[in-house]
Amino acid sequence: MADSCLGPPLYTAIHNKQLLFFHSPFPSRSLSMVPASASHSNPNPSTTQPSLLVFSGGTAFNGIAEELKKLTTRVAHVLPVSDDGGSTAEIVRVLGGPAVGDIRSRCLRLSDQSTSEALAVRRLLGHRLPLDAKEAKLEWYDIVEGGHSLWNGVSKPYSETIRAFLVYFQNQILHLPHESFCFSNGSIGNFFFAGARIFFQSLDAAIFLFSRVSDIPSESLVLPVISTNDRLTLGCELWDGTIIRGQNEISHPSNGSMNAVNKENCAAPALPSRIKRVFYMSSEGNNLLHEVFPKVNPTVLDQLKSVDCIVYSMGSLFTSICPSLVLRGVGEIISSRSCPKVLLLNGSCDRETGGFYGSCFVTAITDALNRTHGDPHKCLKNHASDYINTILVPKNGQILVGSECLKEQGISSVIEVDSVIDPKVGVIFDPASLIEALANLIS
Repeated sequence: MADSCLGPPLYTAIHNKQLLFFHSPFPSRSLSMVPASASHSNPNPSTTQPSLLVFSGGTAFNGIAEELKKLTTRVAHVLPVSDDGGSTAEIVRVLGGPAVGDIRSRCLRLSDQSTSEALAVRRLLGHRLPLDAKEAKLEWYDIVEGGHSLWNGVSKPYSETIRAFLVYFQNQILHLPHESFCFSNGSIGNFFFAGARIFFQSLDAAIFLFSRVSDIPSESLVLPVISTNDRLTLGCELWDGTIIRGQNEISHPSNGSMNAVNKENCAAPALPSRIKRVFYMSSEGNNLLHEVFPKVNPTVLDQLKSVDCIVYSMGSLFTSICPSLVLRGVGEIISSRSCPKVLLLNGSCDRETGGFYGSCFVTAITDALNRTHGDPHKCLKNHASDYINTILVPKNGQILVGSECLKEQGISSVIEVDSVIDPKVGVIFDPASLIEALANLIS
């Protein structure tokens, strides 16, 4: 791309924390370095596009996220920062900080695909290293040194910007001589993200940078539900009193494997009892793994107050959706809104929801938003219908809806949506049909 097309300067970090000036090959994006939470919307957003806020994890909604852009780009994607599996776990173990895997995954799904260079950047940041540790390390060095074929098609401004943060990430590892980092199945996007977060000491700034490098529409927001630079661990309490620590241990124990996890077809044994509640635990300081009460990202609350539709995505109910709902302020605002509040029911049960009816999902979400099983002085008493007024169900799904129970909960709007079979997951929503159903609800 010709230099005359280059846009405003982007400040990019290098390993000694000096700043160099590079330019973005995309002339339409302003790349001044401001926190992501300060860049709420396009200066001239389309007033005809509806606005949505989606509570989700990093996997189940990804395929829908791309289709959703055909309806609107005014979407706030709210994601947890407690994933402790795969290569994210290794980054958190060695360097600390919040988990960035789900955020990186959603950013890539929203990234630009309109040019060959945009596709090259997406391919680079979406690449995973081999499972074999030695092969992974060798490929990592080839990438970070700039010799790998993944750099083909990436212009100098972009390649120098991305490499600077990969180098910074590598230097952070080298500064910890007593820790051995395993690159097995590592995500290049996660490494870039972690390098940016550590350099700026800000998760918001790292999201902003990643969003601009991958050229996400500025009115599309990828929001961590907790804006933090600290490590947080998810815990859960079962109805039999058992406490389980760590998202991976709750949802899909991997026994230390670095393989990508198939949550739906996980071979782990069933939980000894149903999940009563999820909560946050601190992994920082001397008093490890004690319950903490972090504050919700204020941008999430701002978006909840104004969007046209609130969506609880399909996915892992207790480890992907509920972690964003148990924070103070979320239930208060959702219950006050009169907009569509839509639950997308899963097509099948997993380890967290074995034997659940649709009404059980509603109860879990209601309890999370009410904080029913937490501090009794901080819980709410709202009804299920204050939080959910419509349920979209995939046709031929394996989960029984339980219509009579839903009516008792005050929910009468249950809409079937066409489904497709995913060989890895099973029954899922047909993306185009789901977006059409959401459009009808909003209109």
